[in-house]
Amino acid sequence: MAWLRCFEAAARAGSFTQAASELSLTQGAISQQVRELEDRLGVVLFRRLPRQLVLTSEGEKLRETVTTALDQLELALSRLQDRRTDGSLVLSCYSSFALLWLMPRIGAFYREYPEIDLRVSAEFHVLEMATVLREEIDAAIRYDLGEYRDLESVHLLDEYLLPVASPDFVEAHPALRTPSDLDGSMLLHDAVAWPGASADAEWRYWLDTVGADRVSITQGRRFNMAQLAVEAALNGQGIAIGRLALVIDHLREGRLVPLFGRAVRSPAAYRLVHVAQPPPRVDALAHWLKQETSRFRQGRDDYLAPLSPASR
Repeated sequence: MAWLRCFEAAARAGSFTQAASELSLTQGAISQQVRELEDRLGVVLFRRLPRQLVLTSEGEKLRETVTTALDQLELALSRLQDRRTDGSLVLSCYSSFALLWLMPRIGAFYREYPEIDLRVSAEFHVLEMATVLREEIDAAIRYDLGEYRDLESVHLLDEYLLPVASPDFVEAHPALRTPSDLDGSMLLHDAVAWPGASADAEWRYWLDTVGADRVSITQGRRFNMAQLAVEAALNGQGIAIGRLALVIDHLREGRLVPLFGRAVRSPAAYRLVHVAQPPPRVDALAHWLKQETSRFRQGRDDYLAPLSPASR
């Protein structure tokens, strides 16, 4: 286990020195443990370059196996310890979704499950087993493509994209009649729409789908949260590519206006993510979320109905 712990830390950090700091050992001790593991296996696990370690093909295969095994072991130990006995439930959630969709509804959860102390943590990081265990996260809501290697994900809600702007902005730009009339400098981007997405992924996807792929998207303003792009649109600074779950209340109340009447289903969706066989309090949260997303979907689909069926 000592060999494997040292190997896993060095493989993750790409450095004996960083691994030593993490495990409170010396750099020499880490190097020696890895060398003994290589001797035992009869293979070279790292290419030792002047300033970094690079896994060999054999090292990469071992890293995947060891990481999964250590995560599963830590999960089992965590369950045996049952570190949280106060009924709390830690939910990690992207900030924009938490603020614009979850918070207006969360009171219903507290009323239905008063015995569960739900604690919402706004997070940006990519989820993996090691993060879930380290941060003691019970469940997470993510907007992404659903690619999880060692966690369970349950589809909660699909999403639709459509350009939105303030009424004043629309009035000041009467030439905006079709998607091809868009000027790239007007665009407001969420630069990190989902893990691995390009800085203009949502705008590019929408434009390609409606046949306006010649519009330049290299300009415009970029933000690291969808909510910031929405706020910029509310303040007349341009046109955001709105996620309907986040902007539908603004649209219904007239603070934002949908442009071109074209809603496009996003390649990403909202998912509830957790470890396999989660505790009962996560099952309760999942049940409530399915109820709320089903209720929201009905109202959203009514809003979508007048929009062009071909764009959906």
